[in-house]
Amino acid sequence: MRVFRLTAWLVVCAWATMAQAQPTPESFTISAVPITDQKAVFATVESAHVVPARARIGGTVTTLTVQDGDIVTAGEVIAIVADPTLVHQLHALDAEISGLKAQLAQSDIDLARAQSLIKNGAISRASLDQAKTAVNVAASGLMAKTAAREALNQQIGEGTVLAPVSGRVLLTPVTQGSVLMSGDTVASIAAQDYVLRLDVPEYHANFLHLGDPVRLDPADRQASPATFGKITLIYPQIQNGKVEADATAAGLGTYFVGQRIQVWVNAGVRDGIVIPARYIETRFGLDYVDLRTGDGSRVAVPVQRGAPQPTPAMPDGIEILSGLHPGDVVLLPGVTSP
Repeated sequence: MRVFRLTAWLVVCAWATMAQAQPTPESFTISAVPITDQKAVFATVESAHVVPARARIGGTVTTLTVQDGDIVTAGEVIAIVADPTLVHQLHALDAEISGLKAQLAQSDIDLARAQSLIKNGAISRASLDQAKTAVNVAASGLMAKTAAREALNQQIGEGTVLAPVSGRVLLTPVTQGSVLMSGDTVASIAAQDYVLRLDVPEYHANFLHLGDPVRLDPADRQASPATFGKITLIYPQIQNGKVEADATAAGLGTYFVGQRIQVWVNAGVRDGIVIPARYIETRFGLDYVDLRTGDGSRVAVPVQRGAPQPTPAMPDGIEILSGLHPGDVVLLPGVTSP
């Protein structure tokens, strides 16, 4: 039975080794490395820019196509604001334009009649000049009203509210039928560039530096490996005993804006020993590491396990408090020392 268990264990180890993208080193040389002590703080997912979509004219919201949480793209129509008085003004201008067109047509007829009569000397030169002036006045009036109608159409068209940026709708403080003034907010849109807003205690403020890595708690991200980001902005003001800082990390767009996440930040540096967790074997509640001796043989030595110290280069890093020294060579459990 013992031989069977050993054989099964070796098969599982061999399968796991083949499944890895890169072969795992069979030995690891101990060296003192700088260990960054970390402090757990809470960070809030925030949008770097929250842009309001505003109404450019006053009126009533006749159409609202978005709601809280929707994803919009820049230039997308999110609402239509209409002012009934503008429509009435447009109808009045249409009537005036029709009258001016008729007046211009009559003036053209009068001018043509005057030009034919002046050849026979039936009318004076002043009458002809009056006919020409009437045509010019009618044409100018028609051009003015046409331009006014185009300007009014443009103003009515500005009732279409467009999304200023691409992102997620955070808040729509209006509903269909709401009355708005020019400049009122129709929706608040969070741009897609999200950041982590950290609140760091004043005591640890001196340890913060631009570009420092931050580690996101895997429990909050529902992922086993640690996720890392970096600090991009430190605000130069202390409020309520805390310093605010912004950090960026991959995948923040999947969070709710305003969601709180546990984040680990740097709180000092010291020297220590860190090894991958796969070199540690627990037996009867004690942690052991297989150490290569001077003659090439293997010996198991007890070690005291410290806190996890994951890094991008060593995601399963574990600090060793005692039992190992710089220069020691540890072996994977179950691997025969050459």
